[in-house]
Amino acid sequence: MLVLVAPGQGAQTPGFLTPWLELPGAADRLGAWSDAIGLDLAHYGTQADADAIRDTAVAQPLLVAAGLLSAAALGDIAPGAVAGHSVGEITAAAYAGVLDDTAALTLVRKRGLAMAEAAAITETGMSALLGGDPEVSVAHLEKLGLTPANMNGAGQIVAAGTMEQLAALGEDKPEGVRKVVPLKVAGAFHTHHMGPAVEKLAEAAKELVPADPTVAYVSNKDGRTVTTGTEVLERLVGQVANPVRWDLCMETFKELGVTALIEACPGGTLTGLAKRALPGVKTLALKTPDDLDAARELVAEHA
Repeated sequence: MLVLVAPGQGAQTPGFLTPWLELPGAADRLGAWSDAIGLDLAHYGTQADADAIRDTAVAQPLLVAAGLLSAAALGDIAPGAVAGHSVGEITAAAYAGVLDDTAALTLVRKRGLAMAEAAAITETGMSALLGGDPEVSVAHLEKLGLTPANMNGAGQIVAAGTMEQLAALGEDKPEGVRKVVPLKVAGAFHTHHMGPAVEKLAEAAKELVPADPTVAYVSNKDGRTVTTGTEVLERLVGQVANPVRWDLCMETFKELGVTALIEACPGGTLTGLAKRALPGVKTLALKTPDDLDAARELVAEHA
């Protein structure tokens, strides 16, 4: 059973879309999406520097566009389940047929703008904790006023809060944690700091008419499989200020009988977690079009 997953913010790097735009039709599709949302995706995916694509309002639509382009390049595939980490849930909603590509990009553009506005209210950020016991780490984070915004499994938790709180975490790591790594994101996503963005996204969602998923859609709110488009959309709105439970998503993949996992461009983060948490499952990250042949072989064997 094949699972197709989409990464979240922070996975982008300068120029990462350049080789994908050499594929037939890719530049035209990206151009049409750019016109639809008023953002030059080709420029940001090929020419912009790291600071420019770190901007939440840019990074989020760029990641969804990359996920859609790379998955489309695989051809007409039938995964057993789809899921996304953070903003990758919007990409996964398109994979599942809940939203068409233009609707997904329109929603993520509004999401990115709303979250950037919310992040500008207070200087906040996120840091990854590597290693340690989850219960010990969560208790320590709460003592410092931080939120365990991403429970990623495989020994990784992402903390979110003010820069002062994160600085305190750097000086006072939880017992057993090997390292605290600041992430390249522009705010404390999936925390109460994103409350204003939830309200704006709820308004944007009213303009959409979601379809029910055509494949199993695994929600990162709680790892549950969601069966109606209405609930998928509700969860996409609420998850902006709710923790990401990728650990529970991977538990659901196990229960569904996953044998292979493909991560859309810019892949690497989620396959890394899967290698540690899902032993025996074949994984592949779509980083460039050079990975497509191996991905198609995996599809043929497991989809």
